[in-house]
Amino acid sequence: MRKLVLVAVILAIVVIVLGAYTRLTDAGLGCPDWPGCYGHLTVPKTDSHIAAAESAFPERPFEAHKAWNEMIHRYAAGALGLVILAIFIVAFAKRTYHSPVKLPFFLLCLVIFQAALGMWTVTMDLMPVVVMGHLLGGFSVIACLYLLYLRLTPYRIPGGDAHMSKFAKYCALGIVILVGQIALGGWTSANYAALACTEFPFCEGDWAGKLDIPGAFSVPPAENYEFGVHDWEERMTMHVAHRIGAIITFIYLCWLSIRLYANASSQTIKNLAVGVVLVLGLQVMLGVSNVVFSLPLAVAVMHNAVAAGLLLIMVKLCYTLYRKI
Repeated sequence: MRKLVLVAVILAIVVIVLGAYTRLTDAGLGCPDWPGCYGHLTVPKTDSHIAAAESAFPERPFEAHKAWNEMIHRYAAGALGLVILAIFIVAFAKRTYHSPVKLPFFLLCLVIFQAALGMWTVTMDLMPVVVMGHLLGGFSVIACLYLLYLRLTPYRIPGGDAHMSKFAKYCALGIVILVGQIALGGWTSANYAALACTEFPFCEGDWAGKLDIPGAFSVPPAENYEFGVHDWEERMTMHVAHRIGAIITFIYLCWLSIRLYANASSQTIKNLAVGVVLVLGLQVMLGVSNVVFSLPLAVAVMHNAVAAGLLLIMVKLCYTLYRKI
């Protein structure tokens, strides 16, 4: 079961990367229906199928590359759902202390809800709240899978670090702050506000005097949310909020890592603290590169992948402090 969970963790990373690639290539509506694509289980290939597709969805001209981006993401997500179903079946069949069933059941419910969010992403024409929820759902799935993997991994921190348990609550707060920052990033991306500020470290012009917080975190009514419906001031506010969140996250996680490294005698905890700082630094550089180089596709996709990696390190650190010392 542990190997099966590890496969699911790896597959979840692939799904997150593919999801980011789909969103960043504007392929979220590459297939305007769900779960198929223009009424087919795969992307239409023949001229007759393409003509029928464009006739059925005249408002959405067929674009093969976008359709394939979307469907590959759906195939990978479907495969992940099947693996999580298999994990639950195995866990239910072997209900012991070392093979928990509550977390696999929660994961199964979560991935079903995540599939619903994927459907609503399409049927609600990329409504930002749904798109951000879909992103957070993906991060929740991978975090819970990794937590299950740790739960099935027999390791223990040697004695002498019992005093480190007091840092567990600070680590939990760090996860909350990190998830909040991921949500801000998801909201910025879902509203196409990643390039609302093209200068660094500050936004261009009189940005401070044009902040519109209520408008930035509203969902205006629209027939289609593709490419965003907010004005520049609102998108700029989203972008600035994400930058401020990045500063808060960076300062807090660095402080926590330094405290952990200074107080721990266990090399495991020290290594995790160093890992947090290194991955956090990489994430900041990727974020800056997104602005300076106008959102290169590879950098933007990596920004999502590294965020997932940082979350997994924090999950292991928090789990270790709560359960393994």
